[in-house]
Amino acid sequence: MNKDSQDTASGPERTRQRILDLFAKRPSTRLTPLEILRRAGFSRDELQLVVNSLRDLTREGRLVRLKKNHYALPDSQNLLTGKIQAHPDGFGFLIPDYKDAEDLYLSRREMRRVMHGDRVMVRVDRKKRGGVEAHVVQIIERAQKRLIGTYDELDGKGYLIPMDPRVAAAIPLRQSGATPEKGKVIAVEISRYGTALSGPQGELMQVMGDPDDPEVQVQSIVFRYGLTASFPEPVHREIASCSFAIREEEMAARTDLRELPIVTIDGERARDFDDAVCVRKTNGHYELFVSIADVAHYVKPETALDQEAYSRGTSVYFPDRAIPMLPEALSNGICSLNPNEDRLTKTACMEINDKGEVIRSRFFDSVIRSHERMTYTAVRRILVDKDSECLERYRDLVDQFKLMEELALLINETRRARGNLDFDLPEAEIILDLQGMPENIVRAERNIAHRIIEEFMIAANEAVARHLKREGFPLLYRVHEGPDEDSFESIAPFLLSLGYRLPAKREKITPLEVQRLLEAAHGKPEEKVINHVLLRAMKQAHYQPENIGHFGLASACYTHFTSPIRRYPDLIVHRILARALQGNKLKPSEREDFLSYLQETGKHTSERERIAMDAEREMVDLKKAQFMMDKLGEEFSGVITSLANFGFFVELDSYFVEGLVRLSTLTDDDYNYYEKEYVIKGRRHGRKFRLGDAVRVKVVRVNAFRSEIDFELLADYSAL
Repeated sequence: MNKDSQDTASGPERTRQRILDLFAKRPSTRLTPLEILRRAGFSRDELQLVVNSLRDLTREGRLVRLKKNHYALPDSQNLLTGKIQAHPDGFGFLIPDYKDAEDLYLSRREMRRVMHGDRVMVRVDRKKRGGVEAHVVQIIERAQKRLIGTYDELDGKGYLIPMDPRVAAAIPLRQSGATPEKGKVIAVEISRYGTALSGPQGELMQVMGDPDDPEVQVQSIVFRYGLTASFPEPVHREIASCSFAIREEEMAARTDLRELPIVTIDGERARDFDDAVCVRKTNGHYELFVSIADVAHYVKPETALDQEAYSRGTSVYFPDRAIPMLPEALSNGICSLNPNEDRLTKTACMEINDKGEVIRSRFFDSVIRSHERMTYTAVRRILVDKDSECLERYRDLVDQFKLMEELALLINETRRARGNLDFDLPEAEIILDLQGMPENIVRAERNIAHRIIEEFMIAANEAVARHLKREGFPLLYRVHEGPDEDSFESIAPFLLSLGYRLPAKREKITPLEVQRLLEAAHGKPEEKVINHVLLRAMKQAHYQPENIGHFGLASACYTHFTSPIRRYPDLIVHRILARALQGNKLKPSEREDFLSYLQETGKHTSERERIAMDAEREMVDLKKAQFMMDKLGEEFSGVITSLANFGFFVELDSYFVEGLVRLSTLTDDDYNYYEKEYVIKGRRHGRKFRLGDAVRVKVVRVNAFRSEIDFELLADYSAL
């Protein structure tokens, strides 16, 4: 860790780094917590902090705990951490965390203790006749806790046949009162994980119904990810005891912005509105008001409501429903900035010059009254289509929207100049019928109104982060690390084959250099595939109290402030901002505990975000499979979007739907996947399949329950 990063690191992070630095000096050493305390120069009062850091480092696989409470670096003990990739036939592989390490084969015996997706530590032993064998020594994190599948019986005993065959061929169930019908979908919790002597066991939680029932398919995903739309009784009791009427004295203590032409701009189907905006121009400068629902005013720390919001971490949005972080009385009620209703907010007011630079910011508690609930479509009709009906209906706000467009484009130009990455990857919008079934899948529109809100929210998030950092408050930052050298090294040959060259010094690649690649491909046939490849090389953004900047936004200091109704980190930032506005700085004795809290909250909310994203992605895949159910035998044109050792995925031109062409169905040659070359190639004839190749396929199999779509390659495909 360099000096700059040490200066910005929090107390817990500094402790972890000091411990790792100690082991780095003598990689083969084994130390107890007390020895670490003494050798790294900690005081006796810091023992608990050291113990907590050792626990975290062990959980992450960066240290290993040995016998007699000794700790060591995994490498020094021939240990390696990674994720399990299981095969339906029972064996598996360890995919190491370190990208320069090769995948390790795990025998069926070793796989008894683990499941697909588990994060583990293995010991790598050399065989006498050469080669290596891996033995699982520690399970760091379990991936599977809840399973979905169908019910079956063998010799009078009940079994779960998991939806994902990589989990297990079958899992025996503990005896219970209910006996489902064979073939019914059941929900199971793992009651005992496998050991070296016996396999896992499950407990029947729910009989969900028929695998062909669309609602059963939806609820299967909801259960597997541990999601629930209902709230526990203590939360309902708190909500019932609250008064959501806004008192005059509450409004009197705030800055009154009700006369400003503030509006919300959201999607047509949005039900909760947590941000409202307004722009005015004076003396050649813009004044941007971003007012955010003051959720922290209603959700107090350590209440049942707060604990449930923390547990959920984020709202989850599916095509036909939402699982909110907060109960509807808040998310769609008193915290929602509904039109023509007084609402309590926190406002970021930014003065922006004619270069798009924020030159002054101020923050305050406010009360607003949204003048209109606008949609992205309506704003586009005003600004782009010049629709006469919309221009007349919103005539009092037309100049306001023109000013918003002017400012948003100015801010965007400034962000582009510093290297902001704008991956142009269209998203699917699923059009549902009255029964909630997909009737069409189209490209989601991204227009000037989306750009306006995006630019204003980024500006507010940056302004809040800079202000709280300048004032010396610990903060939960939204950070995005730059891509590591290995990631870009692996895609360099593929990009070069398309005529695009990465910078020579890949260990210090900048956002501007990635941006230039994206711009060079803009409008060309390979644009989409280059966007895909570069995006996959990026790391995932997350939350932590150490500020390392945001690579994708080319931002030196960034947080999430603008969505406290649906994101718990934003609620934390609102609470910190409230302390700052009151001048209530943390005492030195409070600071370490608060940094530890932010560290833990950052990890938890980042994990909850990943779970929500996975669930949302899987639900979209389900809806796509449901949509393709009646298209068996139909032929489509498409483009190869990803490659694997078992086949390649094709996205259809007419719909935003992907399906798999299995290598086993390509009978004209023996095909293999060459990962480093990003190509599937026939061994005898040399026919190749690459990312971006145009092909024609036929739909041959759809399993909505498993969200699987299989294509067959037609003889007249164009890949050569």
